[in-house]
Amino acid sequence: MNTTIEKFRGNTASNALFSIMIPSWNNLAYLQLCIHSIRKHSLYPHEIIVHINEGSDGSLAWIKTQADISYSFSKENVGVCYALNSCRNLATTDYLLYINDDMYVCPDWDKPLKEEIDLIGHKYFFFSATTIEINAQSNCSIEKSFGHTIESFNELSLIENFNTLPMCDWQGSTWPPNIVHKDIWDLAGGYSIEFSPGMYSDPDFSMKLWRLGVRTFKGISRSRVYHFGSISVKRIKHNAGYSKFISKWGMTSGTFSKYFLRRGDVFDGPLKQLPIPWNVRVKNYIKRVFTALTEK
Repeated sequence: MNTTIEKFRGNTASNALFSIMIPSWNNLAYLQLCIHSIRKHSLYPHEIIVHINEGSDGSLAWIKTQADISYSFSKENVGVCYALNSCRNLATTDYLLYINDDMYVCPDWDKPLKEEIDLIGHKYFFFSATTIEINAQSNCSIEKSFGHTIESFNELSLIENFNTLPMCDWQGSTWPPNIVHKDIWDLAGGYSIEFSPGMYSDPDFSMKLWRLGVRTFKGISRSRVYHFGSISVKRIKHNAGYSKFISKWGMTSGTFSKYFLRRGDVFDGPLKQLPIPWNVRVKNYIKRVFTALTEK
């Protein structure tokens, strides 16, 4: 990173429940819609923290007019990992919630998350809301289109129908929107900057939580969020996150997702690692060796 990050603290409500951290990169219209939905549909007061990458589209000027929002700013795009870690430094609540700027939260989205936190009674958890996507990226999401863009977004239809779409609580919380206790975030060291600008930083963070002893990785069906679909990710040059994950953890992210997180399975309680078949172990070994040789 060859740029400095500036930080500004907003007028956060004293009774804020979550610190909602939003990385944004020249995505003003979606950022405004995301924050609009948080303000409109949250049952509880929350602290909103935005990291503005570049801000050349007017997003920096706009965020400066929002007195209740804390924000950090970098003149260059520093990616998701630096952005989230910067937001963490401004957070004042016990719970850190990461959400993308191209997401729209549905009514009372935060209530099921609060209920799950109260129910579990300890800090060693990682919860995700459930996304509704035009084209579901995994079996952790609900596939249903309410518009591909802001211009085609059918907000009224989403509000009327989001809670009628069938979905169970699921295993394998990894992707945003996700929430973790600040103490667990700090123990894990936040998001790993070696994955900048961000690809594979999500499973890496989950692996770090696993190594800390977290075994409840729960996707909450009743907490729902509409996702327009990785608006910023489509614009950036991807890092070699797949190989970085293998060299760091000795396995593919797919192995971790299937045999540790059981991602997408119906939630049935805290996780236990499944036996990894010998042929999968061999494939991981070959990929580790290949990755090591190609990195030299």
